[in-house]
Amino acid sequence: MKSKQFWSLLLITTGVLAVILVLGSAGCKSQKKGKPVQETAKWQLVAKGFNFPEGPAWDGHRLYVSNCYGDWIARIENGTVDTFLTARQSPFTFAKTNGLTVDREGNLYACDFGIGAILRFSPQGESHVVSRGYLGRPFHRPNDLAFGPDGNLYFTDPNHYNPDQPDGAVYRISPDGAAVSVADSLAFPNGIAFSPDGRFLYVCESARHRVVRFAWAADRKLESPEIFAELPGGDPDGIAFDRDGNLYVAHFGGGAVYVIAPDGGVLRILPTPGKKPSNLEFGGADLRTLFLTEDETNAVYKMQVEIPGAKLFNSPAMSE
Repeated sequence: MKSKQFWSLLLITTGVLAVILVLGSAGCKSQKKGKPVQETAKWQLVAKGFNFPEGPAWDGHRLYVSNCYGDWIARIENGTVDTFLTARQSPFTFAKTNGLTVDREGNLYACDFGIGAILRFSPQGESHVVSRGYLGRPFHRPNDLAFGPDGNLYFTDPNHYNPDQPDGAVYRISPDGAAVSVADSLAFPNGIAFSPDGRFLYVCESARHRVVRFAWAADRKLESPEIFAELPGGDPDGIAFDRDGNLYVAHFGGGAVYVIAPDGGVLRILPTPGKKPSNLEFGGADLRTLFLTEDETNAVYKMQVEIPGAKLFNSPAMSE
């Protein structure tokens, strides 16, 4: 009897310990993935009076900003805003620009959704059409773009905003202007960014309210995207990485910037001055200034961050 009681007691004790361990483990996981608290974001107004600002691009000294429904590209330097370039048909400059990025020579690249093309502007404002389309037709609505580790330019080209009609694509353009489709069947692909280590390409699939990522390798089609984060209640729009691999996501319609860890967990939620934040860019001499374009207030804002932004591939020389 004593032996039987001993083994019964041991089994009960072991079971209780197992339950405690399971609950403790579940509690830790819940805490890690728990809902983050919205923070008070210290945004400062940089400039206002835009017409649907988008595509902020930092060249090491100044910030360029598109006006999607305006006829000018802004240049902001030392608190002063001027017009870098205005839309013109003859001689042609651009029609309607969205996403922007800068190469290491200081040339500005733009998605022109007005004519379905990718453009390049010299620092002096000279305009050149890099690519007019794919397989003999113009692109649909080029949206955002980023240079890859291979030196080629990648951009998103959404079509219909319909989660059940995924007809958007991602293209790669080589230095000679040849376009290749590298990903398709996406529901309104929007913001695009490479991870700092160059292993993954991240794309916002706005019509499905999520961010997906592709394992990246040069000169091949990107297949089988995995869901990195789901952000209902708005459209994931522009994105940018910090040096630690955290992804900043402008949540258009949701009135916030989400900061997402490399494992997909939401770290921080930064409320924005309006409900339509459209895009992000790290800048400043130390890349610790986060710029934001916002389309409800038609303005550009900035805030200081502790972790600097990741240096973009093919970008102008910047401080680490």
